[in-house]
Amino acid sequence: MNKTLKSVLIGLGILIAILVIILVGFSFKMKSEMKKMHVVETKEVVQNVFAVNNGFVNMFLVKDNDDYIAIDAGADAKVIKEELKKLNIDTAKVVAVFLTHSDGDHTAALSTFSNAKIYLSRDEEQMINGKTAKMMFKHNSISRKDYTLLDDGQKILIGKILIACISTPGHTPGSMSYLVNDKFLFVGDAFGLKDGRVDKPNAFFSKDMKTAIKSFEKINNLPTAEYIFTAHTGYTDNYRNAVKTVLK
Repeated sequence: MNKTLKSVLIGLGILIAILVIILVGFSFKMKSEMKKMHVVETKEVVQNVFAVNNGFVNMFLVKDNDDYIAIDAGADAKVIKEELKKLNIDTAKVVAVFLTHSDGDHTAALSTFSNAKIYLSRDEEQMINGKTAKMMFKHNSISRKDYTLLDDGQKILIGKILIACISTPGHTPGSMSYLVNDKFLFVGDAFGLKDGRVDKPNAFFSKDMKTAIKSFEKINNLPTAEYIFTAHTGYTDNYRNAVKTVLK
């Protein structure tokens, strides 16, 4: 065999081996981090607020008479449909979906809510338009292109549900939290909960931890908030106790 060709093949083999090791390591780490997640079973967790279990992630619904708004849209459309049947909730009754961010485990069932208007942080659009990658060679995308962009501090009234938008970047550049009806705070992956206190987001899945910690200042002094709902670490009905923490 030609010496040059042999060297190229050896080099290629080494490169492939390195890539395999990286992928296996990444997969192992991802599964390890996911095992740390604990979500709420599908149920009405507080009057007119419903958790929907999608394995390792929760989406939430807030009821207004016969209609609902959704916070995020789950990781698997089929599972979401099955879980909503347990709650006797018709997907056609979901009139709006507010995305905390654009990762796939929060957007997979968007097409299921065909009657819903989709809302997304303006700063998060870069994650789905090809401008900013989630990670090397991977960009986020969503199935609906008819979304409405939201700004920090913006408030939207849908029926009798008031949604206040709070920019909490870090996990992604446009992560957004929502204070609903002045007392239910939905943070997606922007923060977690640990022993009843607000915790940093999962570092393995987050883009900018320094910014994420800085974002805590945006949600730690909301005078009317009572509950905090997270996507992967449950919820608390004691907001005041939850924000008595120092993130660093």
